[in-house]
Amino acid sequence: MRILILGGIGEAVGLARMLAPSHAVTYSIAGKGRAPDLPCPVRGGGFGGAEGLAAFLGENGIELLIDATHPYAARISRNAVQAAGLAGIPLWAYRRPAWQPEPGDDWRFVTDWIEMMMALREFKRPFFTIGLEPLRHVAEIPPEQHWLVRCLAAEPPVSPRLTLLCATGPFLLKQEATLLRNYRIDVLAAKNSGGGAVVAKLAAARRLQIPVVMLDRPASPVADREFIEVGRLAAELTAFSSDGYYTLRGGASHRKVK
Repeated sequence: MRILILGGIGEAVGLARMLAPSHAVTYSIAGKGRAPDLPCPVRGGGFGGAEGLAAFLGENGIELLIDATHPYAARISRNAVQAAGLAGIPLWAYRRPAWQPEPGDDWRFVTDWIEMMMALREFKRPFFTIGLEPLRHVAEIPPEQHWLVRCLAAEPPVSPRLTLLCATGPFLLKQEATLLRNYRIDVLAAKNSGGGAVVAKLAAARRLQIPVVMLDRPASPVADREFIEVGRLAAELTAFSSDGYYTLRGGASHRKVK
């Protein structure tokens, strides 16, 4: 079966390795992360929106689209739903489970940047691990604050009240605790990304009794089938490929897979 995986997270790489031996898999990565070493073609860059993605699906004879993107890649996920509909193929999705607060955590949930800034007003040295968004607001850093920002890659903006760290996980608990101490961090600003690569920062904040301002996930669009384990997705795909039929949402119709 010809499959396109929209990736960008570790589980997507693992899924591509599972499926490549028995399927014609193409792995797509749109962000700034390092291209993974995979036993299948890896495509970098965007498609040009839902219409461009649909055209790629049709031109390359893709029979199944798998959305295994980051939980905060909402636009890509919406484009995947539209593109699969335009191309007339099923869309499956891996939805990474969210982190849950544990005893000793002090999490304060916010829905957007404005709410985050309001929640951070009482602190002096926030540590941002939410991507590039803080770098777009360097001119707005309050005089009494110093921001530490960690992201994959960025041009460092000039500000005496900002320190930029460009790094890629996974990060260890000891490393994260040392970082929080060395930079005298008094609050962590995070996304609820899930997964294990960057969860150590939450354990370090818990250990040091540092509050966490947690940015809620955007709502994910509904795919034809959704999974919280990539192993289960791969297993279901084996059964799906063998009978060649697929039940659409609502169970009312089927389509034949070549």
